[in-house]
Amino acid sequence: MIALFLDCHVKPCLKQLHLTLAHKFYPHHQKTLEQLAKYINPEETCQWVAALYSRDMRFVHYQTLRALFQYKPQNIDELMINAGDFIYVDPRQQSDVSEGWVIGTSHRTGCRGFLPENYTERANESDTWVKHREYVFVTASRLFTQSENEPNVKLNGEVHNPTMSRSVTNVLSLQNATLRRGMLVMRHGERVDQVFGKSWLQQCLTADGKYYRADLNFPSTLPKRKDSTKHFECDPPLSSCGIFQSKLIGEALLDQEVTVSYVYSSPALRCVQTAQHILQGLKLDQKVKIRVEPGLFEWTKWEASKVIPNFMTLTELAEASYTIDTSYRGNFPLSSLVPSESYEEYVSRSSAVIKQIVTACPSKGVILIVGHGSSLASFTRPLIGLPARDSSDFAQTVRKIPSLGMCFCEEIKEENKWQMVNPPVKTLTHGANAAFNWRNGIVED
Repeated sequence: MIALFLDCHVKPCLKQLHLTLAHKFYPHHQKTLEQLAKYINPEETCQWVAALYSRDMRFVHYQTLRALFQYKPQNIDELMINAGDFIYVDPRQQSDVSEGWVIGTSHRTGCRGFLPENYTERANESDTWVKHREYVFVTASRLFTQSENEPNVKLNGEVHNPTMSRSVTNVLSLQNATLRRGMLVMRHGERVDQVFGKSWLQQCLTADGKYYRADLNFPSTLPKRKDSTKHFECDPPLSSCGIFQSKLIGEALLDQEVTVSYVYSSPALRCVQTAQHILQGLKLDQKVKIRVEPGLFEWTKWEASKVIPNFMTLTELAEASYTIDTSYRGNFPLSSLVPSESYEEYVSRSSAVIKQIVTACPSKGVILIVGHGSSLASFTRPLIGLPARDSSDFAQTVRKIPSLGMCFCEEIKEENKWQMVNPPVKTLTHGANAAFNWRNGIVED
C-alpha cells in the first residue's frame, strides 16, 4: 500500500478544530473569563473530559428557538412542533412575516414553515450540537517528564519520543479507571394500551380466549403466566414499537460505551421488558441480571383499578426467558405497596428505595433503573438533594415525559454528592402512525 501512495502527502486539517472554554458569552463577562483562564494549570493532576461535538453548518448564523408547547398546523404552510423541539430561524427572513409569527426550520424533522413566536423561547445554539464521543482522562505532569536516559528517536526525519507516546496512551487508557458511578433513570417504552386503549386485550383474543396479533404493533406473543390472561389488562406489555425503542436505546448506549453495572426494574411487565431489550441492545443480556424491585412501582394513586396489579412472579418472568436475578429480594415487598397511597407516602417510598439501591451498588459504572414517568423526578431529586415537587406540579411534569424519557445523575465522590448531567444518549422522537384500511378511499368512495 505504501508503494502505491509514495506521491501522496497527507497534512492534518486543523481549520474546523478549536478549543473553547466559553462559547457565546456576554461581552461584560470577558474580563472575568480571561482571569479564570489564566488560573487554569494544564499540568495539574486532575480529571479532564474531552468531548467531540459537531454542528450543522447550514444554520451557523441562525437564531435557535426552543418550543414551549405543541403546535398543530392550521394551514399547509405552518410547521408542526412538539414541546422541546429546536427551531432554526434566519433573522434576515422575518421582515415579511406577520406580527407574532416566525418562519423557521425544525431541527428534528428538517421541515420549514410558519409557527407562533409566543410558543417558543430563545435557546443556546450549543443545545443542538451533536456529541460524538466523550473521553475522561487524568493528567499528571510526571507522565510527560522525559528522563535524561530516554533518547529521542528519529522516524521519517522527525523527532519521536516513544515514552511520550506511551504516556499519552496511558493517560487515555485511564478512562475506565476514573469512571464514576452514574444512575440512569428511564421510563419504560411504549405500552400496548397507550396505542390501542384499555380494551386492547379484547381486540386480540379469540372466542376461546387465545391470543392473536390483531395489528403488527401488538406483540407477537404474550408471556405465559399461571393465572388468568386478563391480568395483562392491568399489567400491559410493550407494543412492538416499544420493544424496538428499547433495543434502539440499548444500542445507542453501547455505541457511547456506557458501562452498565446494575439493572433495576419496577415489577410492571412493561418495565421488565424494557430493561431486557435495553440489555440486548447493550449485548449484556447474558452478563447482567435484572433486579425486580417492587419499591420502584409508580404512584399507586394513579392506578385506574385502585388496586395493586397482579404482576408476574419472578419464576414466571425467568421461565419467559427474561434475565431475572431470582435471588434478589426487594427492599419493599409487594405486600407493602398500598393502593391509592398519598403523595407523601409515595415520595417517602421513592426516596428510601433509591438510597438503598445506591448503597447496594458500590461498584463504578452506571446503575440503570427502568421505571415509570413519575420515576424521573421522584428518584433523582432526593439523590441530588432537591426537595419533592408540589403534587400538582409533579403531575404536570410527569405528563410531559415520553416513552424512554431519561435523566442521568453522576456521583462526585470527593464532594459526597450527586449531580444531574446530560444523559449519555439523545432522546428518541417519532410521530404517530394511525391505523389504515386500504378499502377506505382507495377502493370504496
